[in-house]
Amino acid sequence: MDGEFLQTVTLTLRLAIVTTAILFIIGIPLSYFLAYRDFRLKPFIETVVSLPLVLPPTVLGFYFIVLFSPDGFIGKIVDHIFGIKMIFTFEGLVVGSIIYSLPFMIHPLQSGFQSVDRNIIEASYTLGKNRIETLFRVIMPNMKQSLLTGIVLTFAHTIGEFGVVLMIGGSIPGETKVASIAIYEEVEALNYDRANLYAVTLFVITFLILIAVYTVNKKFTKADSL
Repeated sequence: MDGEFLQTVTLTLRLAIVTTAILFIIGIPLSYFLAYRDFRLKPFIETVVSLPLVLPPTVLGFYFIVLFSPDGFIGKIVDHIFGIKMIFTFEGLVVGSIIYSLPFMIHPLQSGFQSVDRNIIEASYTLGKNRIETLFRVIMPNMKQSLLTGIVLTFAHTIGEFGVVLMIGGSIPGETKVASIAIYEEVEALNYDRANLYAVTLFVITFLILIAVYTVNKKFTKADSL
């Protein structure tokens, strides 16, 4: 394993960790709101959240470039206020990954919130707990499997991204070149041994993650049945 390989894999894991952490922070209030509130625009918001599931990655990548390029409306604002370039940078990859992986965090969390017994929630309010205390002390402990599912699906999906990250970030070593792009480039260059090294690494990482998830979920199920 040379320096470029380790750099690419490290960057891939870093992107997945940062994206998952940000989406978890965003996903808790958004999925809570969608689960417990009925309002006229709710179907519209749920549709927007679900769009990355059906839209080709190239469509999302194209509009990201249009909006976040140095000449784009949002890109100009972000560059002027924060001094951050959104195209061909790690920051751009993070934003693109957040948009593309959004439903993989929101859907499990929303289902988890909806599965919690409303009687438990009402009992918490009756005992004087406010909404924040009820969320963290009552609701979230009763939806551990959904929380874990959302985190794992988001992490795994981000690791495997290709179309969006390629269009947004290109392939700059140490900055935007992630493992999925490296595999594509090595196959194009007929370097199958090198491509196989990246592919096996991603396979092992995702395999170990799934084993850990199923093991933890099994423990959660046993604990809940006691």
